[in-house]
Amino acid sequence: MTEVTLQSTAFRHYEIVFLVHPDQSDQVKSMIERYQKMIHESGGSVSRLEDWGRRQLAYPIKKVHKAHYVLMNVTTTSAVINELRDSFRHSDSILRDLILQMPHEVKDASPILNPDDSYETSLED
Repeated sequence: MTEVTLQSTAFRHYEIVFLVHPDQSDQVKSMIERYQKMIHESGGSVSRLEDWGRRQLAYPIKKVHKAHYVLMNVTTTSAVINELRDSFRHSDSILRDLILQMPHEVKDASPILNPDDSYETSLED
């Protein structure tokens, strides 16, 4: 087996965040299902899925001030990740996306979804 073949079949952990245009918020559920199907068909799994809903953007993107945020932690191959990147790139409803390779699987709720006292958001002293 070649090096390229081994890398494309190795399962790795990824964190995926994508921002959907607010006019397309009603399609978020079907988008998530489509992406999950791509991951599951390759033998991968989704360990965390969080729909953060509409949130204010830090700065306007294409004259849009709000977006629908989705976070996914998955275990899959690099071939599926490349397919997801292409899907994000060619979709007009995706404003931004970020895919990070993680050192281990993440299952815990994110601080944004489940804030506690240790997650301090205030800038006051």
